[in-house]
This record gives sequence, structure tokens and C-alpha cells, in this order.
Amino acid sequence: MLPVFEGDERILVRFTLVPGSAFDADALAALERSGARTIMWEEARDGKHDLILAASPKGALRVLSGPAALLPHGAGFNKTVSEEGSPHLPSGLDPHHLLADGEPWAALHALAHDDQLTRLTEYCPSAAARAAVVGDPTLDRLLGSLAHRENYRSALGTGERRLIVLTSTWGPESLLARRPELPGELINRLPYDEYQLALVLHPNEYSRTGTFDLSRQLAPALAAGLTLARPHEEWAALLVAADAVVTDHGSAALYAAALGRPVIGAYGGGSELIPGSPMARMLSRVPQLAEAADLLDVLPAAEAHDVRDFADAAFALPGQSLRRLRSELYRLLGLRPRSAPVTPHPLPHPAAPQRPRAFAVRAEVSGLRISVARFPPCTSEEVHHLAAEHPESGQRHVQSASVLWRRARPTSPAPHTSAWTAAGWTTRVLDEAPGCRTAAAVLSPERCLVRHRSLGPLSVRIEPCRTTDRVLRADPGAVLSAIHAWLGATQQWAPPVSLVCDIGPLTVRVRLAQADEADLDYEL
Repeated sequence: MLPVFEGDERILVRFTLVPGSAFDADALAALERSGARTIMWEEARDGKHDLILAASPKGALRVLSGPAALLPHGAGFNKTVSEEGSPHLPSGLDPHHLLADGEPWAALHALAHDDQLTRLTEYCPSAAARAAVVGDPTLDRLLGSLAHRENYRSALGTGERRLIVLTSTWGPESLLARRPELPGELINRLPYDEYQLALVLHPNEYSRTGTFDLSRQLAPALAAGLTLARPHEEWAALLVAADAVVTDHGSAALYAAALGRPVIGAYGGGSELIPGSPMARMLSRVPQLAEAADLLDVLPAAEAHDVRDFADAAFALPGQSLRRLRSELYRLLGLRPRSAPVTPHPLPHPAAPQRPRAFAVRAEVSGLRISVARFPPCTSEEVHHLAAEHPESGQRHVQSASVLWRRARPTSPAPHTSAWTAAGWTTRVLDEAPGCRTAAAVLSPERCLVRHRSLGPLSVRIEPCRTTDRVLRADPGAVLSAIHAWLGATQQWAPPVSLVCDIGPLTVRVRLAQADEADLDYEL
């Protein structure tokens, strides 16, 4: 919303927090990170303001002096919060919050859709007289960021995998409150090289639980590669990057629907979702996820279901919100807007998730072709061996892994250095880890040195997959598991040999040959 004031030196913006919110700590931290100026509530209450902007009508906002504007917040008005205001009414349209002494206290109620104006007219006609349909700035920012989708996926390390995003609102009926085990169950079942999993939480959930406790509670899933979106802006970049969304009744699902993303419901019902709302209609029609094991069966049905019509019932005037908001807000200020056009800012790039350090691997060998599927070590899926990165995966996995690998590090700038050669390191690992059958040094995405306990050192060359306009690479760690399985299943062979490895959506060709001196002497 604030881009409407960009380029206007006449406008100074200050932030304050209304007392009584249970979620104010993280809001202050976010404002500090942005460099915004804040003022104490007492100063805001005692001063006079040219314009007051709020996303919610709750709290003591009505005691502030100056014209107030209520801005679009979330994807419409789909939820009611128990023990607040009028029973069964959405708080954003509730006369209990919108009126003071029987009169609307806001000079403008900005809405995202004509249907919201109709509902406001039904619940609170006097507030509706001051309302205007302007569209949704958040949706416009999402739509304006679609051109950055590949960049977001690159930042996440998604590659050719399919990104599944879980979205959870806040409160007792949220996905995370009711099914806290779901992220872990899904990541333990989804093949790592085919699917990437992300979790989007409402900022209120971050504030209620805290980043420290969330990281602790989700630690096994995070170690297995789960992306946990940071609060505030990153959730939206993940929706742009997503291939499908699993959701409760929170607003994020309707934004995903507006982007055309397949939606799978994971809301068990309750008192919060308002019947007949756009969210309720969508959740009644999309496929439902009863058990984590059902996801891969439910996903094709979701992909065949176009959900954009449900979003059309929540969002109007796509691409016009900032222009319309600017007109309304400058009217309240009594100023003429600057002539420069206003456009949504692209969303920031999301942070990369942790890279898993150990995998339980299922590898099926058929002649010179190997199919590999990798899962977290604690998976219940049928697997054949454990593969781990040395030493980052930890002593327990290092001691029990059949395949151990190490990635080459950048050359140190220090004047005094000591580095293993690939030959020396692989020999040492087999000596120190008697359960290991294959040790490997990953020299580059296309080049490895493998030392098998029975067969000695081998040079590995991995061909990238090439299309007419793209170069696609598989994780060398998955290729090493394929080689390990093939060497264990093959009785007699003579190098060189060419193998075909199916790893997730990619098929890569791999050449095994006698180890050459350049690979043996490569410094790790």
C-alpha cells in the first residue's frame, strides 16, 4: 500500500502499535528491520494526524485524531473470531468494530471486491456509505512478481522438482494447530529429488510461538529440506514459486487460487469459516487431504481443477489497486497526487532451505539403468541403503552409512593451508568407517572420484540433461547412490561403462572409468 506515496516529499510516515495486541513483538521487529520510524502509542494518541491507515478495525484506533482509512487485509472476509464482536460476523465487516457511538469512525473503508461492499451494506449500512472498491494491493504485488518465478525457484534450489506449499493460518483451527505432524509426515514420504516442501505460517503464529520454538519443533523436517517461510513477505514469493498448495481456511489459499495454483484442502471444519464465503465455497469443491500418504494420489485431481473462479469472487480490479488507493487516500489528505505512476514492488527472493546431509535411498537396478529415490533417514518407505555427507551429517549417520561423500570446498585465501586430495580422503574414510562401501569426493556438479571398497578408485563424469534452451543437473549425491547400487548388483564389468540414472524428473547419463590422475590429486 505505501508505494502510493513514493516520490512525494510532502508525506512523512510513522508507525505505532495499538495496545492490547498479542502479536505486537514481531511487528516491532519487522518495522526495525525495514528502517521505518515508530512512535509510542501515547504520542500517537495525543497528536493530530493528517491520515491514519489501518488494516484492522479492532482496538483503540478510534481515539486517534484525524481521518482514518481501513485498507484491504487478507483475501476478503472468510473467518469469524470467537469471543470478539458479533457472533458469526467477520470482524472486518462487524458493526461492533466499525462504529463508535453509532457512527462509522473511519472516513474510508477500502474493499477488494463488490461482493464485500454488498456484505458490508447488509451488516453495517452507514460504514458502507463510506466504502470504495479498490482491489487488493497484495494480489497485485503477487501478479506483478510472476515474472520472477524462476528466480524464486532458483533461490530455493527447486530445480525441476515440484514445490508443494503448506499454508497455515493462526488460531485453534489452523492446520499447524490441528495437524502439527503433517509437515514431517509429508517430507518423510515425498521423494526428495521429485518434490520440495515448504511451510507458510501466518505472522500471528510466528509471533505466538516464536522463531526459536518453531525451529525447534520443526527441526527434523527442516533438516530434511523443509522450507519455512519467514514472516511478512516471503510467503507470497513461495506462492509464486509453488506448483501446488495444501491449505486450511487461511487467506493464502485464495491468493494461490488467483495465481492458478492447484489447491488441496486440509481444513477439518469448525466454527471459524463463514458459510458461503469465497473460501468456504472453494474448500467445499477442491480435493481434500485426509492422510499424508494420500498426497500423490490427490495431487492429479487438484491439478485438473481450475480454482481461479473462486478467487474471482474475492478479488476485483486486478492491477488497479494502487492507482485507486492513491486517488482515495490523497482525497482524504486534500492533496493532488504526484504524476509518476505507482507500481507494485516485486517480492524479495526467499531464503534457501537447509540442504539435507543424509538420505535413506531406494535404488533399483535393471541392467545399465538405475532408478533412485531418496528420503529422510527416518522414513517409513522401503529403502536399500543410507548415504550421508561427511562429516556434516553427524557421527550417527557417518557410522552407519554405506555411501559417504564430501563436496570440494573453495580454495582458502589463508597463507598456510592443508588440504586432502580426493584419493587421500576417500582412502581415509574407508579406513575409518568400516560400514562404508563407497566413498566419494564431489569435485564439481559433473565430476566425482569414487572409491569402492572392493573395486578401488573410479572417475565419474555426469552429463547434464540438455533441452533446446535449458541445462538441467541432478544432485551428484543421488548419482553416487545409483553408482553404489549398480556396483553392488553387478558381478563382472570392465571400465569404461556408461550408465543411465533416473533421478526424480531427470534422466542423466554417467560414465565410469579408471581413475585419472587429475581426479586422484584434486585438492578438497
